[in-house]
Amino acid sequence: MTVDPTATNVTGVVIKSSQNRLLIKNGKVVNEDGMEDTDVYIEDGIIKQVGRNLIIPGGTRTIDATGKLVMPGGIDPHTHFELEMMGAKTADDFYKGTRAAVAGGTTTVIDFVLPQKGQSLLDAYANWRQKADGKVCCDYGLHVGVTWWSPSVKKEMQQLVSEQYGVNSFKMFMAYKDAWMLDDYDLYCAFEACAELRALPQVHAENGNIIARNTEKLLAAGVTAPVGHQLSRDEEVEAEAVNRACVIANQANTPLYIVHMMSKSAVQALRAARRKQKQPVYGETLAATVGTDGSHYRNACFRHAAAHVLSPPLRPDPSTPEAIVEALANDDLQLIGSDNCTFREQDKQLGKDNFSKIPNGVNGVEDRMAILWQKAVNTGIMDPCRFVAVTSSNAAKVFNLWPQKGRIAVNSDADVVVWDPRLERTITAAAHRQAVDFNIFEGQHVVGSPQYVIVNGRVCLDDGDLRVAEGFGRFLKTPANCPYVFGEEKGSEDEAPVDHRPLETPNGTVRNGTPTSGLAELTIVNKQLEGMGVSSGCSTPTGRKMREPGQRNLQNSTFSISKEVEGLDTKTSVRVRNPPGGKSSGLW
Repeated sequence: MTVDPTATNVTGVVIKSSQNRLLIKNGKVVNEDGMEDTDVYIEDGIIKQVGRNLIIPGGTRTIDATGKLVMPGGIDPHTHFELEMMGAKTADDFYKGTRAAVAGGTTTVIDFVLPQKGQSLLDAYANWRQKADGKVCCDYGLHVGVTWWSPSVKKEMQQLVSEQYGVNSFKMFMAYKDAWMLDDYDLYCAFEACAELRALPQVHAENGNIIARNTEKLLAAGVTAPVGHQLSRDEEVEAEAVNRACVIANQANTPLYIVHMMSKSAVQALRAARRKQKQPVYGETLAATVGTDGSHYRNACFRHAAAHVLSPPLRPDPSTPEAIVEALANDDLQLIGSDNCTFREQDKQLGKDNFSKIPNGVNGVEDRMAILWQKAVNTGIMDPCRFVAVTSSNAAKVFNLWPQKGRIAVNSDADVVVWDPRLERTITAAAHRQAVDFNIFEGQHVVGSPQYVIVNGRVCLDDGDLRVAEGFGRFLKTPANCPYVFGEEKGSEDEAPVDHRPLETPNGTVRNGTPTSGLAELTIVNKQLEGMGVSSGCSTPTGRKMREPGQRNLQNSTFSISKEVEGLDTKTSVRVRNPPGGKSSGLW
């Protein structure tokens, strides 16, 4: 067990010290529904006070967050640590993977239990718990894969959603034929089981039969290089499966969560389908999708090209990353994960002569938040509140961890990131904390990264110094029948959507019709801290409630990205292509 002696004693029990009391002063607290200049006091792993002029006990450590943003720790809803697939095992185990997550500002991960065909779901779950519990550096939860179907699988799903196990989401595959893929009949049965259990079904949406046939044809034609992976499963293959999954979910009268959406076509299919859905549908994308593209598959270096292989693949259309960022900003997509599933060079070499044998997966758990900030916030497409929503709060809500996770508020877990919007760095495999020997974001310059990361009240990234403890994290039970997914009413038609993007005019930026002082200005219109419940199955942007007459606005403040990074040459203008009011479309 790797232990930081400042955090635990030899028995692994947390030592009572000033490490358990922390004050974050002079920062700007950012939640998904607003921002406020305020202080945060933490004790024994819980946020105890939020406000000004707090009464703090002696011996409390103070972090000065002047000029910084204080945000909920990131929640990565999609990781694969210590996964064995395609004859290889991932490089990042639960210690190294969660260590890297913390370094990047993520304080909770949700991994996937993936049983083999015919394997007991309960046995697989026990295996994952055994692998993870003694290694995780931050809290974690588990999704469980349904990779085959029988009455016994349904019975075990019933057991897994119980208090004893604490699982509320099950993942089905429409790809990986002859491995994890379910046909439509079994998929329908699994969706119905989820509906009965009030659990959330997830799908990997690609047409596995088309992929299998395309792979046969490409190999027969002598196409063996990594580009064949991309050619075997184009956008249409993903979009068709997205539409089919939504149809099946509608027939089963269940909500649906579609993992790692990678293309504009898939998002368009989702947008069209969910207007007709009886239940909410959630779309997740990846850091890889917004941070790079499919041009790498044609690189002459096998190592380079194979390192980018994942499913669905990165798309060759160079406009895809920005379109996906726009979809996140518009609430066409609700979450961003990493799908961190890293394989070393020798493992990728298994597919040297046959692209279909390249183990699928890339990195992202460490760089997810910085990449999105660079591509979305620094470009003016997304504001910090929406950034918090898609990197943290929405995942907490969807997987029933809210408001324990995903929020800076009294009684929430003290998972906190002090984010420096001016901090510059260049992403490299040599500098990252992950075990894998390649980084798909190699050489990218980002402005904005965590300076401090607090996990359950303990400073684990301390002004750039990473100090984590193996086994410090806890397993999080995720109760079924999540009120956000199953219990929220749809918003009224007369509620105006909140646009979280600045709008550009020739003379300056317009925010909800109000001109600002310049093109680079990004001003956030804040909402009240209290009484701002989400009225539909999607998070921001959504309708705002008006304050009662005479009620004080508790968040009467503004934030300017351009002012925070004044003097840096990384953001000279804001490029926005939408009319006043935005083009946000709701889920239903």
